[in-house]
Amino acid sequence: IRALRPRRIPVWSQQRRIPVVSATALQIPAPAFDACPAWLQQELRSDHAGETGAVAIYQGILAVSRSPEVRAFALEHLATEQRHLEVMDRLVAPENRSRLTWMWRLAGWVTGALPALFGARAVFRTIEAVETFVDDHYLAQIEMMRLAGPKYDELRAVLGSCRDDELAHRDDARGRAGRDAGPVARVWAWLVDTGSRAAVAVARRV
Repeated sequence: IRALRPRRIPVWSQQRRIPVVSATALQIPAPAFDACPAWLQQELRSDHAGETGAVAIYQGILAVSRSPEVRAFALEHLATEQRHLEVMDRLVAPENRSRLTWMWRLAGWVTGALPALFGARAVFRTIEAVETFVDDHYLAQIEMMRLAGPKYDELRAVLGSCRDDELAHRDDARGRAGRDAGPVARVWAWLVDTGSRAAVAVARRV
């Protein structure tokens, strides 16, 4: 009976929670991948790689952490990232995806598992750093599509919905992390950001 009771969400978490729209609720738009210009194909390829890595991050956290709070956090956000990956799977056919998908899975898993060894705050700081980068990444793409014209409005809406979800993840993690980050956390956040930028640059082309 106890297992069937809904988990109580702390009041402080409810107050910070941001309503989001699932990206899978949106129509997957035209144009088809092959009809997109080269720059947009590269961006979509990097998005698929990124969402692949994001799923693996939470899987890495769950493989290591035994904290009830961390596991509940990871399970909730993993479900969202899996929906994002389903969207990207529909947008980017297997033959058009990064050939290094296995690497993005491995890198994501390590990015989640390693901080989980050091406790909850390390996990939350990691997710905050990852999602801060993802916010900038999606925002730049959305702006490029806006400038490219209305034919990309539907695709822009899909990425905008994904970005809203990622912002909710960032804010949730930031709120849970507590006080200001120390020097070690700042260095780790820099490494996560730098690694994410390098991964995007490679995934666009390979």
